[in-house]
Amino acid sequence: MNSRRTLTARRAMTAVAITTGLVLTMVGCGGGDDGNGKAEEPSTSASSGQKTRGGDEKGQNDKPSGGETLAEVKDGDISVKISSALRDGGGFVTVSGTVTNNGSRSWMGADWASDERELRSNGGSLSGASLVDNKGKKKYLVLRDTSGRCLCTKFNGRVRQGGTANWFAQFPAPPEGTSKVTFQVGAMPPAPIELSEGE
Repeated sequence: MNSRRTLTARRAMTAVAITTGLVLTMVGCGGGDDGNGKAEEPSTSASSGQKTRGGDEKGQNDKPSGGETLAEVKDGDISVKISSALRDGGGFVTVSGTVTNNGSRSWMGADWASDERELRSNGGSLSGASLVDNKGKKKYLVLRDTSGRCLCTKFNGRVRQGGTANWFAQFPAPPEGTSKVTFQVGAMPPAPIELSEGE
């Protein structure tokens, strides 16, 4: 009887040990958890066209990096400051900065949008911006994502009088030897800028 009870107890302990080991193995091999029972989503690379350096497509997170000013141009009450022009590893250039409305009326940037029907929207955007390589005699237009939308800021609303908004626009990168280009948008004067290498 004693040996039978001992054998039964040993089998039960062995089963508990194996079960515990399997549970710990499954937990260790599982994906990341955000604490709500949902696995972490894989990050989207910039080359897929879904997520850009500047943030979401509404331009709410389009924060230019650093406080440096590469160029500043003005057209009437509207002034544009360019604070960054970075070459990225994916073969494109991201230009970012701010636009300030010094006028007495709100501004929406409708004349900055592209004339192409696919890129037109209800409101303003930088879809009509371009980079010009004067030395190479080439003009680079704003890139589009896989849905045909511009990889640039869309002003979903107006910039109020005295207000400032951040913006960004992505372009194909000029050849490696090219470091100086001219940024153009709407009726703004051309703004010569120097490209820098991204991290």
